[in-house]
Amino acid sequence: MRFAAISALGHDGLLRDHNEDSLVVGPWTICASATLVPETLMFPIGPPLVVAVADGLGAHPAGALASTLVVQQLARVGPRLADERSLRSAIDDCNKRVYEAAGRDPRRITMGTTVAGVVLTGDSVFVFNVGDSRVYAWNGLELSRLSIDDSPPLQPGQTHTTIVTQTLGGYPSYKGIDTHVSIRPLNDAERYLVCSDGLSDVVDDRMIRRLLSDHRGGKAAFELWKAAIAGGAPDNITLALVELER
Repeated sequence: MRFAAISALGHDGLLRDHNEDSLVVGPWTICASATLVPETLMFPIGPPLVVAVADGLGAHPAGALASTLVVQQLARVGPRLADERSLRSAIDDCNKRVYEAAGRDPRRITMGTTVAGVVLTGDSVFVFNVGDSRVYAWNGLELSRLSIDDSPPLQPGQTHTTIVTQTLGGYPSYKGIDTHVSIRPLNDAERYLVCSDGLSDVVDDRMIRRLLSDHRGGKAAFELWKAAIAGGAPDNITLALVELER
């Protein structure tokens, strides 16, 4: 039997006074809070296993609640996400739940979150995202970005943007989503990195590639976090590194 090792951490960053990111790994969640050290969990590869990050929208109310609702729902339905149809349905349901929660309290209107992650099955990896949280694949030699940023094209000289064109929730009234989903053979890559933009906005692909080349497991997660801190860490930092054991 093969196993997946997932090393995860969450951190407030250096400028925010709280964390609005949340994370799900199988039935395990970190909801709008920080970890003191990377946590590494082991799961058998076979039954669907969801690993995802949700980044509550800044400058909107209740981002922490929005991201929490999403990861808690994915933890509940994760074992049933065996195909693209069920995955899309689950993300659509998360979107509806965010709007329903916002509608119960006027102070929550326009609350929203991104989401990005992978679902591992016995022979495939489903990659999904809404917003600008990211999924990368590392095959031992090359780093590939698998997610699609829901952001406008960057202007000359820009390295990132805070504008997000599609989110779960985030508008005064319900707005549907078109989740980005792709399917890959399980053995196409040996590691997958799922992260919020608190990492990807300040740690470029070249640095991510170097750190994944030099480190594994919790050490790699820790070094990625350190690189974000060295870059000023203006936002919450949340990441999960998925490693497929041979």
